Amino acid sequence: MSFSSSTTEAIPTTFSPQGVDLTQVCQQFGTPLYLYDADVIIRQINTLKNAFTYSKVKFKYAAKALTNISVLKLIRQQGIDLDVVSIQEAHIGLKAGFSAQQIMYTPSGVPFSEIDEAIALGVQMNVDSLPLLRYIGERYGNTVSCCLRLNPDIRAGGHAKISVGHNESKFGIALSQLDLVVDVVKQYGITINGLHIHTGSDIKDPEVFAQGAQRLYAAAQHFPDLQFIDFGSGFKVAYKEGDVATDIPQLARLMEDSFQEFCQQYGRELEMWFEPGKLIVSDSGYLLAEVTVVKENPGINFVHLDTGLNHLIRPMMYEAYHEIVNVTNPDGDLQPYHVVGYICETDTIAENRMLPQVRQGDIVAIKNAGAYGFSMASNYNARLRPAEVLIHQGEAKLIRQRETMDDILQNQIEISL
Repeated sequence: MSFSSSTTEAIPTTFSPQGVDLTQVCQQFGTPLYLYDADVIIRQINTLKNAFTYSKVKFKYAAKALTNISVLKLIRQQGIDLDVVSIQEAHIGLKAGFSAQQIMYTPSGVPFSEIDEAIALGVQMNVDSLPLLRYIGERYGNTVSCCLRLNPDIRAGGHAKISVGHNESKFGIALSQLDLVVDVVKQYGITINGLHIHTGSDIKDPEVFAQGAQRLYAAAQHFPDLQFIDFGSGFKVAYKEGDVATDIPQLARLMEDSFQEFCQQYGRELEMWFEPGKLIVSDSGYLLAEVTVVKENPGINFVHLDTGLNHLIRPMMYEAYHEIVNVTNPDGDLQPYHVVGYICETDTIAENRMLPQVRQGDIVAIKNAGAYGFSMASNYNARLRPAEVLIHQGEAKLIRQRETMDDILQNQIEISL
């Protein structure tokens, strides 16, 4: 939908990333619209870099959070490597300028043909199952160095659906199967150059990472050729005022102390890896939407937007909280609203949210939409996915065109019936 004529005059607002007037951005590119602030991405990366002093620390951006090529290029320019979970993400990473050696590939139960393609590309393999380890041994012998994704049997994270390090999770090789892993490694002479864990998302207690680290350190004694240990990520970000986030400097001190002690015992310094995704891009992103209808009900007033769970599924899937800003009427009297989408489904973005008076045609900004927003968007209800814009050096630049009906129909084949 294009920006409505009822609000065509640009309205100064106190909410303007890099000084950019969001109403003008919506006039130029239409709504709904994903907007990313490059300065915030760079700030978050520098927060990570400044927290760690260990000379061999590496950060691998978890591409699944947001895969737009322009954003990936920006992240690469800041000295960050890449973590991918599909062969398609690997190809996007290569197109964005990452070398194969900078890319960690962590599949989960994919067809082995995808494994063959990844190995041909030369990316770092991260093996999360015994059948996959055996396949690589049988097909490639000792010619492919592998990292092992181990399941530390730790239940952590902000929601059951993003807790992935416990013994009922599909991810990783159980530590109780370590003897079997060692047998397969010896049988085929596979070089294990790394160990990896990822316990979940929205982890605010650094002790969770320390606990997982100790389990990796114990497993490391079985593998003499390690070059790195990857502690995953899952760092929590703040979604609203007063929200608790992962204390990155505290995490850095805790992990560096234990890691350097481990390296002394292991006999040499290894690289320490982390895979931040949400931490880097979440705060940078906004989903801008136009208010289509304000429905006054006896119980609660509804604010309907020209977007919904097809563009931002996190509130419905994870019960995630996203702050909402009334861009065009920031000083209105506060009133409670249910903010809902236009999808023919229960499609609630926020309940009983106090917002400055909302009027038809207002523009709202849904914050913390940089991670798992566009990347999880769909064409449900045959709706079009929005455009994406990056604010870089004070200028709003289009980095993905809005879809059209031709995009919806291009792969469909109409047959004669």
